[in-house]
Amino acid sequence: MRKFLFIVFSFITLSVFADEVVFKAQAPSQVIEGRPFQLTYSVNHRSRDLRAPEFNGFDVLSGPYSSTSSSTSFVNGRRTSSFEQTYTYTLMAQKAGSFTIGPATIKVDGDDIRSNGVRIQVLPADEQPANGSQTSQTSQTSSDNLFVRTIVSKTHVQEQEALLVTYKLYFANVDVAQLTNNTKLPEFTGFLKQELEQGEIQTQLEHYNGRNYQTATLYRAVLYPQHSGDITIEPARFEAVLRVQTHQQVRSVFDSFFETYTDVTRDIIAPKATIHVSPLPAGKPSGFSGGVGTFTLTPSISQTEVQTNDAVTIKLDISGAGNMKLLKTPAVDWPEGFEPYDPKVTNNFSTTTAGVSGTKSIEYLAIPRSAGEYTIPPVSFSYFDIDEKTYKTLSSPEYTIRVKRGANESAAAGEQSSGVVSYTQKEDIKQLGTDIRYIDTKPLQSSTGNRNSSLINNKYIYLWYIIPLLIALVLLIVLRKQIRENADITRVRYKHANKVAQKRLKAAAAALKANDTNRFYEEIERAAWTYLSDRLSIPTADLNKENIASLLAQKGISDTLINEVTKVLSTAEFARYAPSTDHAMDDLYRDTTTLINNLENQKI
Repeated sequence: MRKFLFIVFSFITLSVFADEVVFKAQAPSQVIEGRPFQLTYSVNHRSRDLRAPEFNGFDVLSGPYSSTSSSTSFVNGRRTSSFEQTYTYTLMAQKAGSFTIGPATIKVDGDDIRSNGVRIQVLPADEQPANGSQTSQTSQTSSDNLFVRTIVSKTHVQEQEALLVTYKLYFANVDVAQLTNNTKLPEFTGFLKQELEQGEIQTQLEHYNGRNYQTATLYRAVLYPQHSGDITIEPARFEAVLRVQTHQQVRSVFDSFFETYTDVTRDIIAPKATIHVSPLPAGKPSGFSGGVGTFTLTPSISQTEVQTNDAVTIKLDISGAGNMKLLKTPAVDWPEGFEPYDPKVTNNFSTTTAGVSGTKSIEYLAIPRSAGEYTIPPVSFSYFDIDEKTYKTLSSPEYTIRVKRGANESAAAGEQSSGVVSYTQKEDIKQLGTDIRYIDTKPLQSSTGNRNSSLINNKYIYLWYIIPLLIALVLLIVLRKQIRENADITRVRYKHANKVAQKRLKAAAAALKANDTNRFYEEIERAAWTYLSDRLSIPTADLNKENIASLLAQKGISDTLINEVTKVLSTAEFARYAPSTDHAMDDLYRDTTTLINNLENQKI
């Protein structure tokens, strides 16, 4: 029996030492000057001769204390075992700053094993009493011990320049049990908002206004101001449940050994913040559509030598950081003889504390219908470089495409040159029995014996000739008028502008009723932009807020109505990226409807 136990013990010991040796150091990443903390070294094998590094900047209060632990388990016939030996020091920082404790060494089975080093940030001690002796609920939950800061990365920015807003909780000498869902964030009116993903809330130490606090980031978002001037971020409201110590009357000797707590709900208001937004400078390029940031343009073309009816694809990759979601799609000026299709846009964006970055890929497809040599002019993209504070224009090269006549088209052309006989075949005419009878040429006989008198004397016979002639004349006049109106593209678009807009608004109303937020904002945005495109006779690709405002001003539209146009366009443009309430959606629908009705009453 002893021999069997010895074999089992030896097998377990060998299996432990067969694992890879792991020797690591662990310590808090943040400590406070003058407060003790622990530095622990652990190794997963039996060891000896620990040689610690120099603890420069720290006092060694005690240690090292050594302890071991091991365990063995059998699960489904498989044995697992673990072993750990730890060495613990108690240290205290002598001064504030950032310090690095170097690696330690230890011997395992005759070999020297080296640990990792640790980096520790030492925060200054509190400059004022920490109110640790105060135990009333009022003192524990006072604004000095519990508050939320509104932190903005910038307070002076350019229009469309990204800034980061952070709501951070600070607490000291108070136990925050949880944060409730009863949170009210501001609407961020005047900004395009892009929220940052918020994982599990983590706390860390921070020295602020002479005191050390535990902090937790509650919410972060990247904001893009949509107009110049001072824009205010309204206060935010958070709700926390605190565990507060209470003192009851001692009724027995045992009560004095126990402390009692109660849960207290506390509203925490984060203050408002004001952002000073400067307008973009004058001298905007003709192709500028509101892009602000730093971007690069990578163009490519599928092929430059094709046959008729073969597709040609031009691809533009706009990469960088900035207001990527508001970038307009540049237009390609395809030559006559090409049949273009709507461009395909693929967005690959990510949001970080620095803003939105990524790539906007645009594929333009067209099919040449005629042979020849064609030139596609450069495609330009203009933006405002936020780093260099100047406008820049990026362009693709000029492409020359040689289109050869396709084989199928050549065959069709040959058949056509052979004459209409290929399409209209002669038919033999033959008389088959009673198919064609001899035509009687005798005058018609009336019942009175005179065959022609009944028709000639009938005064209504002329109506059979006049009425069809009049109908044909009226149809000719109507058709010619319709052809002239349809030839006037501007008049046609003007005439159908309101009709198309009302159709879009009706679809938006249905989406609003169905609580389909994405479809609602899409229909509202299309209603506004399509109406203005048709009403002002501007191609959709050339539409932007600056062009619309300038053209409306030239036509004598009041500044108040122009501002309403800009407001509705801005709201419709970025509302889909910002969470909105039902009330805000109702307001946007009403404002868009009112704007279109007001523009209908104007002579544009």
